[in-house]
Amino acid sequence: MLPYALIKSVHHLTIGLSLTLFVWRWIGVLRGERWPMTRPARQSSVAIDVVLLCAGATLWALGDWHPWHNPWLGAKLLLLVLYVLAGSWALKRAQTQTGRVMSGLVALGIAAHMVGTALLHHPAGWWLPLVTGAGT
Repeated sequence: MLPYALIKSVHHLTIGLSLTLFVWRWIGVLRGERWPMTRPARQSSVAIDVVLLCAGATLWALGDWHPWHNPWLGAKLLLLVLYVLAGSWALKRAQTQTGRVMSGLVALGIAAHMVGTALLHHPAGWWLPLVTGAGT
């Protein structure tokens, strides 16, 4: 059995790699370059995301979490679906440059919220102090 800390490190590393590759590909698409949609770029993205998903699922199992009993995890899974959809629009589905820009910004905003949700173990993520009234 792999130690929890190692799996968590792999999860964090692949989050960084996945987001970095997404941003590079998105910028490339915005610049009209072809490489972001080539097979190697797409396969690299899939490979990183498979490792990310496996590490996340392993942490989920080791933590004995359940999305219905742990609302932050349910929120994170829903946000993941929204991130994938927005990212898909940013890279290939949006028909206009404005659509690609906005979709990419939405995807990055969702990713940021996912990080806050995971770190704070609360669906509100970075908005938690506003929701709870902390600091007032």
